[in-house]
Amino acid sequence: MRTKHASHPLPAFPVYSCAFVSPNEVVLGGGGGQSRSGIKNKLRLYRVDDEKSLELLDEFELDKGEDAPMSMAAHVDSRRIICGVNSSEESLKSGENQNCRLFGIKEGKLSSIETRNTLSLKPGDDDFQKVSSLSPDGSLLAVAGNRDLSLLNFPSLSPAASPLNTAKEDIYDAAFSSSYFVVATTVHLLVYSRPPSKDLSESPKKTGKQKASSLAELELVKTIDRPTLPGKDAGSSFRAIRFHPGDDKTLYAIINSVPPRTRTKSSPRRAFICKINTETWQVGKIRKISDQGVTCFDISPNGKFLAFGSANYTVGILDSKTFAPLLTILKAHDFPPTALRFNPASNLLVSGSVDNSIRVVTVPDNLTAASWSSWIIVLVTLLVILFAILAQQMHQSYMS
Repeated sequence: MRTKHASHPLPAFPVYSCAFVSPNEVVLGGGGGQSRSGIKNKLRLYRVDDEKSLELLDEFELDKGEDAPMSMAAHVDSRRIICGVNSSEESLKSGENQNCRLFGIKEGKLSSIETRNTLSLKPGDDDFQKVSSLSPDGSLLAVAGNRDLSLLNFPSLSPAASPLNTAKEDIYDAAFSSSYFVVATTVHLLVYSRPPSKDLSESPKKTGKQKASSLAELELVKTIDRPTLPGKDAGSSFRAIRFHPGDDKTLYAIINSVPPRTRTKSSPRRAFICKINTETWQVGKIRKISDQGVTCFDISPNGKFLAFGSANYTVGILDSKTFAPLLTILKAHDFPPTALRFNPASNLLVSGSVDNSIRVVTVPDNLTAASWSSWIIVLVTLLVILFAILAQQMHQSYMS
């Protein structure tokens, strides 16, 4: 079945994040950031039924001077959204940065519910909440900047464990299974035992020092090094991770290569995907998926499809078992995709970019890659037909 997709322009709205709150409702986060561009920072709620339809239902404008929503996660059952939004520079000067924001949707309207300070910044700091990851059961939330990560209870946003700092390694992603909590950094996958969720907001009030002392440290159980990639790249970096929704034993990781330095034309920054067995923590299948670095990644809730956005403006869909390419949109955007998300029904994929647009892809359930055996059957059939035509022509020539 042919996959259909369409681009939708969003004038003066660069998109940085997105998340579905129902099979046909998606929230987009975007704007001009803290720069004085005149482009307002907003959350927008859209209804999308297929690749052709996009209807604006509501929007929530952030306060003047605040940053754009740079990361997003959604809890579909409660219709709540977690966003990373830095406070204004005036607030940063006083040491207040309510970067972790919780929003709700009720009767089709977006509203602010709660905020939390997990990143202490100063004016001019370039850090922001680039990771917002919710556990599958909706009880734990991981939010992270460049090197500081906080594990929170959801939906109260109360601390669930002591904050984590990765020292010299930048954080790129985080993912939960029923047993583990994994953090993807530049050079490692840090595997922690998943702590039990406990809403501390329901406990007796404690002072800041009492809260800090009562929080458990995350238990590091395994450190996974970057695998060796095919080719002669100088190095590599983990970029994104996702657990298979129906199989905790499978973890997918995106790795961007670091090309060697040469005096000639620079080598491409290739991207690879690998499958990791979480029982042995051994890296299995590895496959190159792009000649440029991957900028965003997602897995469909039914576990069948893997989607990625690349620095060469491409959006692609892979088979989660074989890594076979199922769809490639070569010019999905005019700039690299910044956001990518499947809907809960796994039949829609939305990608966004700072080019003021999103692309909606209708994903048929029976989307498959043509196998070599299928191509061989087609070729043999064509050859048989060709020989039959030639034989008939030769027979007619002989009879005449």
